[in-house]
Amino acid sequence: MTKQDKRDRAELFRTRLAQAMGEAGTNQSALARSIGVDRSTISQLLTGDGARLPNAQVVGECAMELGVSSDWLLGLSERPENAADLMAINLTMTEAPRALVDQQIFDWHKEAIGYKIRHVPAALPDMLKTREMLEWEYRPHLGRTTDQAIGASEDKLEFMRQSRSDFEIAVPRHEVECLARGEGYYAGLSTLLRRAQLRQMLELYRQLYPTLRVYLFDARRVFSAPVTVFGPLLAVLYVGRNYIAFRDSERVQTFSRHFDGLVKEAEVSDREIEGYLEGLLGDVG
Repeated sequence: MTKQDKRDRAELFRTRLAQAMGEAGTNQSALARSIGVDRSTISQLLTGDGARLPNAQVVGECAMELGVSSDWLLGLSERPENAADLMAINLTMTEAPRALVDQQIFDWHKEAIGYKIRHVPAALPDMLKTREMLEWEYRPHLGRTTDQAIGASEDKLEFMRQSRSDFEIAVPRHEVECLARGEGYYAGLSTLLRRAQLRQMLELYRQLYPTLRVYLFDARRVFSAPVTVFGPLLAVLYVGRNYIAFRDSERVQTFSRHFDGLVKEAEVSDREIEGYLEGLLGDVG
């Protein structure tokens, strides 16, 4: 930050105060009443020509009343929004319904068409699952509406597969191995369904590679919460009942670097996935 002369800063304060008042549609009398000072005080703030700035209390009250930040009024920031507004712009929290591809996720995918999408799923990637696998997974909470939910999502899944976006997906290695063995989350899933699911993953990977690239990492060495990075546009963290979406470039880059680390630490690379899945298929049943 360049050090600014006191007179220049005072002049900038006067200019920005007048600008904020104009945009807020208020006048000297109204602003004075709302912050509890005499009208003459506001007049002096706007018309003075010296290097003196008002005290912090007056600056803060003016900023709060006019809906701008104190830093902006004082020339310490080029963004007039206050901290809460900046947070609202760059970070949003939305509900995450228990569904395959809910409308919010689908809208984010459409927004990011043409960009690389990097994804760490909560379990196996939905876009690689068989219909039978989806029914087994979603029926306990969707009940009779499971078929409707799957039907409504199939077109979205196909759109994602056929989109102009490249996909990189990082999955913990134990997730795929538990599927193959029918353990943990996949306990109770029949051998027939497990084989069909592995076969589907293998066939789709052969069709879509290199547009689709999958990496398997060791969760004992590195950890990742479910997250999706939509090119340079946004990064979305999945926390169960909600999505937390970050749009500021610094956070998006941070999540992208996190994904780079998962790729670097991958025990099974994108080029090795076919052989790995073939080996698992041979071991099932």
